[in-house]
Amino acid sequence: MSGIPDLLLLLVVALDLYMVATDRLHSLVSSSALQGLALGLLPVAFWGTESQARLPHILLMSSGTLAIKVIVIPILLRRAIREANVRREVDPFVSLHGSLLIAACLVGISFWLASQLRLPVSAPSTLLMPAAFSTLLLGFLVLATRRKAVTQVVGYLMLENGVFLFGQILARNLPFAVELGILLDLLVGVFVMGIAIHNISREFDDIDTERLVTLKEGA
Repeated sequence: MSGIPDLLLLLVVALDLYMVATDRLHSLVSSSALQGLALGLLPVAFWGTESQARLPHILLMSSGTLAIKVIVIPILLRRAIREANVRREVDPFVSLHGSLLIAACLVGISFWLASQLRLPVSAPSTLLMPAAFSTLLLGFLVLATRRKAVTQVVGYLMLENGVFLFGQILARNLPFAVELGILLDLLVGVFVMGIAIHNISREFDDIDTERLVTLKEGA
């Protein structure tokens, strides 16, 4: 299984770039769910051959990640899209072509940063650190360059996915309760965001965050 983790990490980075490049919200949510699937399979790919005593912990970590990132969160986001009646990211702060160019530069920087860092423990894959940096930085990029609240929620999910990847470096030492707490934090955060998106759409007939700035200035 030595090549499977690297394939999953390459898929994560490819999905990062796709999410930066697309303006279709349903495709964005589907890509986020697919990225969650890859992340949910990573613990099994990394640690599945370890002792039987650790196998229940690994399976619980993977199943919890899959349930939340692949099922629960996409359902909440698709419901928010449906209720807000919005399909595309129109007129982002930075064009999609410009965002993709910046994203490619950030991925290059991520690989350079990963080559410069010296970890206290060895990473289970040489691609883990570059993928974690790329996902984290591209999540910030999506948050900073998009107007729609749904897209910004996906940017937040990308940030959390980057943190999840960093956590795999120390997965052997992290207690399961801490990992479960991180996932619960994520679920609560996205649930609150889903409620906020619904209320914004109901009151203002739009989920463009730029209009909220205009509303504040007018007040």
